[in-house]
Amino acid sequence: MLRNLLGHFDAAVDVLPVQEYQAGQVDAHAATFYLGSDYNAALPATFLHDAAATAKTLVWFKYNLWELANDASLGFGASHGIAFDRLRGMNAVPSAANPQPGFFDQVVYKKLSFVKYYNYDAAANRLNADPDIGVVTIADPAKAKELVPIYDTATGEEAPYIVRAGTFWYVADVPFSFIGPRDRYLVIADLLHDMLGINHAESHRAMVRLEDVDAKVSVQTMKKLTDLMEGKGIPFSMALIPHYKDPLGYANGGVPQDIPLAQATDLKTAANYATAHGGQVVMHGYTHQYGAQQNPWTGVSGDDYEFWDIVNNKPVAEDSQLWAYGRLQAGLAELAAANLRPIAWETPHYQASANTSKVVPLAFDTTYQRVVYYTADQPDFSPHAGKDFTAGQLFPYVIQRDWYNQRVLPENLGNIEYDIRKVDPMSFYNYTWQDIALNAQYAWVVRDGFASFFFHPFWAEKDMDTPGYEDFKSLLDAIGAQGYTWVAPGSLK
Repeated sequence: MLRNLLGHFDAAVDVLPVQEYQAGQVDAHAATFYLGSDYNAALPATFLHDAAATAKTLVWFKYNLWELANDASLGFGASHGIAFDRLRGMNAVPSAANPQPGFFDQVVYKKLSFVKYYNYDAAANRLNADPDIGVVTIADPAKAKELVPIYDTATGEEAPYIVRAGTFWYVADVPFSFIGPRDRYLVIADLLHDMLGINHAESHRAMVRLEDVDAKVSVQTMKKLTDLMEGKGIPFSMALIPHYKDPLGYANGGVPQDIPLAQATDLKTAANYATAHGGQVVMHGYTHQYGAQQNPWTGVSGDDYEFWDIVNNKPVAEDSQLWAYGRLQAGLAELAAANLRPIAWETPHYQASANTSKVVPLAFDTTYQRVVYYTADQPDFSPHAGKDFTAGQLFPYVIQRDWYNQRVLPENLGNIEYDIRKVDPMSFYNYTWQDIALNAQYAWVVRDGFASFFFHPFWAEKDMDTPGYEDFKSLLDAIGAQGYTWVAPGSLK
């Protein structure tokens, strides 16, 4: 995940386990990042020696700083003015009687409080959180200083979250767990500019995307939304699904439907109107569903996953780069025949296999999305000590090259949702325009960050009985009022 953020700077990055470190590698690189996620890992003496002596940038996250700071022979404490104090985690073991005992959970940066995620399931006695931090003390204020504090809101205690001593930086945790649009992850995303000495100009841009635009789209609603944005001078994009499929007849009274773009009259009418009035096309999958099955919901385009077997949490049976590339080309061919030219790709539900993500750059020079990453191209999620895992990542700015060599435009705020479970059991929670506007306020801390969100046009239809159109309009106004400049995704460099 750090590697992906470094892609914002178009940096050449070498990734290796610290156990494979060779003497001199720190000084051979402009910057080194040590991710201390493995508690008490025995670090190579060559790495510790080079880390203590280097004049190059070194950023150390969380664990094992004690191996560097407590070895007097390395002279780190004297040269850097930092002493390692202790680790802190939960103030007490959470329980049904005391479900929130507290921990250092609040990072304060640029006058905003970034609260770390916490969830305790008392019934299962399961904690979902990353409470541990390394606490350091500044032994010599002339050599080291605290840049960002962190607070234990239960006890009122304060500790340094980010400390800098010349070219050495210490971050008290690994800020890539349980990330979100108001998480301390944004603090690191911003400070990477200072860590690397690449100070991008202050720039705050906004983007909006109309989502899941397919053969069943309402032309009237699309025109209404298009006219609204054109009237406000807001460029936009639409995530278009080229080929509509409903193999189980879920949305058609039990009768299967298959509508290629050539036969999707309403979709072509809506798309042509939008592109003539400030809209750009993003290809959102080929069919945005998989085969003739529920994956996991209905089998209908726009509902289900296309490039991941979400039911069994594994790649689909056909998964290969050749298979995925064929679907990308099929979608592009249908768009080209309709004279619609996409400026980017968006993976359905933001999750595809590693094979799919790796082949996307062969068909598209740009993606516009969040991304799910895997610890292996063919991940093994079965329970064992070294099992693979996934990590979903949002980006606050443009990533020129990610782990899969994709160029990624950001969507980092989320989307408006309504709880309509009585008519649609798949829509069961509220996420308001005010929530997204608040996310935009947090995104502003990143000096060249975006406020980027998407909206499903069906929420603006009268028969949905939701204030979708009014809320969409309010959100556009709120983001504009915060000072963001609306841009078209195809205009970004």
